[in-house]
Amino acid sequence: MKFRLPQAYFSKIMRAIVEFEMIERGDNILIGLSGGKDSLLLTYALAMMRERTKGKFSLRALTIDPLFSEDFDAEALSRFCDSLDIPHEIEKVDIAGVIQSSPKNAPCFTCAFFRRGAINRVAMEHQCNKIAYAHHNDDAVETLMLNLLYSGQIGTFQPKTYLDRTNLTVIRPLIYLREAETIAAIPYHGMTPVKSPCPIDGKTKRETVKKLVADLTEKNPLIYEHLASAMRKNGGGEMNKLWPAAKSRQEMRESYDRFIHA
Repeated sequence: MKFRLPQAYFSKIMRAIVEFEMIERGDNILIGLSGGKDSLLLTYALAMMRERTKGKFSLRALTIDPLFSEDFDAEALSRFCDSLDIPHEIEKVDIAGVIQSSPKNAPCFTCAFFRRGAINRVAMEHQCNKIAYAHHNDDAVETLMLNLLYSGQIGTFQPKTYLDRTNLTVIRPLIYLREAETIAAIPYHGMTPVKSPCPIDGKTKRETVKKLVADLTEKNPLIYEHLASAMRKNGGGEMNKLWPAAKSRQEMRESYDRFIHA
């Protein structure tokens, strides 16, 4: 197959793979293929990478059908994977039913939890040692803002994460690509993204943060760059510049005693 992804894209993906040592010879990688623009690009790019490295690693793809709708067209994704010589399977997980039966729980958390569980299980069933997700740079910056604004924590996901409970490693090869680039890449892989079946798509906290970052960046083009820099330990995210953790009641009592009796 003749791949058409521009060298600029390939170079950014290669940079992420090399810098964070994401892929090694003999890896069996399971791709989380939702059908969105990002996971389609990831699947296409890894197939291209596999060819250029002469089969250094193997690939397979998994699509989770959360049963949010009856017209989720995952068969189109199977045809896409066939064209790339990537085995593909569809796993039905009744996430919709779980959310409906547990209305007090945050739906996005519930969905992510059960998706990850199903993907991890299938990865282990096929003796995969790595899982590839299609998170890009905008996702990382938005997660940083989500954690700060809604959880009071400073942090985002890592480009590469080892899951010791399952002996799996999660990799995110698109981490240096911007979302605008994954949109612009659609003509290169030629697959029309599958519409998300999520009933609250576009109405989540992440969407609120996405718009906030876009609005701020429109007023000051350096905003996004500064947020992205804050994710790096040698950038604005140095922990020694943060306040120390809040003291416990016992520690406060001891500090008070030392102050009073000094």
